Amino acid sequence: MTSAHSQEPQGPFAERLHDRLESVAPTRRPRALESLGRRIVRDAMSRLRHGRLRVVEGETTSVFGQAEAPAPEVTVRVLDPEFYAAAAFGGSVGIAEAYIDGAWETDDLAGLVELVTRNDEAMEDLEGPMARALGVFSRGVYWLERNTRAGSRRNIVAHYDLGNEFFSLFLDPSMTYSCAIFEPGATSLEDAQREKIDRACRKLALGPDDRLLEIGTGWGALALHAATRYGCRVTTTTISDEQHRLTTARVREAGLHDRVTVLACDYRDLPARFAGSFDKLVSIEMIEAVGQAYLGTFFDVCARCLTPEGTALIQSIVIRDRYFERAASRRDFLKKYIFPGSCLPSVSVMLEALRSHADLEVTHLESIGPHYATTLRMWREAFLGRLDDVRRLGYDERFVRMWEYYLAYCEGAFRAGHVGNVQIVLDKHTRRRRVPAPPGTGGA
Repeated sequence: MTSAHSQEPQGPFAERLHDRLESVAPTRRPRALESLGRRIVRDAMSRLRHGRLRVVEGETTSVFGQAEAPAPEVTVRVLDPEFYAAAAFGGSVGIAEAYIDGAWETDDLAGLVELVTRNDEAMEDLEGPMARALGVFSRGVYWLERNTRAGSRRNIVAHYDLGNEFFSLFLDPSMTYSCAIFEPGATSLEDAQREKIDRACRKLALGPDDRLLEIGTGWGALALHAATRYGCRVTTTTISDEQHRLTTARVREAGLHDRVTVLACDYRDLPARFAGSFDKLVSIEMIEAVGQAYLGTFFDVCARCLTPEGTALIQSIVIRDRYFERAASRRDFLKKYIFPGSCLPSVSVMLEALRSHADLEVTHLESIGPHYATTLRMWREAFLGRLDDVRRLGYDERFVRMWEYYLAYCEGAFRAGHVGNVQIVLDKHTRRRRVPAPPGTGGA
């Protein structure tokens, strides 16, 4: 008989997860590479200028950088000298893989990511010739993961179809998987997610006569909220089987089947059925999965689905403009292990895609990025507090470390300001409209 802790995930995702983790199975490099890797890594550490890093290896402690607020002070313990070769010859992905393998640990994983991000010029030294050479192959794989219709479905399934039970372990009861807003007075994650959703609805000025299209259902929190609180009719679409199944059940249980329609449909197939059909459109953190090559297509679809007087709200994680081209061409840790095919847009890149592909005008933009670090910290704390349940679902220690690293990696990037999050309101018509101001913001 198989115990609960020794169960393994079943189905196609289990095979993909196994292949991903097998691809980073510990591989001993020649001892000479460890020695060379140590020199390369320590030389990069010596260039730290913002924050302090303590490296403990056996009885030896080395200190790099200097105390400097707001950059953190972090301690790293090297448990296996293979860490140095992985970092020197694998760059940032190698560092992540070494963590998954247990070659190093730290007292503050998110703080370490923040420190490294604040010292990006020094850490760029680790993306040396070997890492760049391997990156050529990696970019080829990333091209194969591009978001064609078939590719998008594979990429979404690889993440979201981990299972509804898995995500319920660390998300709030609404199952909202995007940046919360911890104001005004929102103290719990559930309250903050409700504020984020309602703020989007207020900016859209939703009413009972509106027909709302949502691109990217999640697990149905916004669709249910909009239909219940604002009385509008909602059509929401996803290509995740797991999300479609649970959202359909939630709509049925809420008695909203006459007001909320849940579609299993790629966004590119919407205009043929719904051209000019919707008064309002919303998409919360779905555009990151679109891919650089399809941003114009995405905004064109949004415009074509709206009535001539329609309004859209897009919430997106964004990367700083000056980092976009570099990030877009690399298959980093997130693209390799968490979100295949993804690409964070910058605000400028989105504005250019709008200008060239859609008759939509930006009438409001609000930055909510600082709230994401708090959201991610709360997800990570919840995840780590439910590890027995994660293991009960069949996920092993390397999966646990991979997901811990993912959540901390994102939190640290937001803390450093390397990435942000915005809500953008777009009007189909050309007259400027005053967007209802969120409480405490002083206006739109």
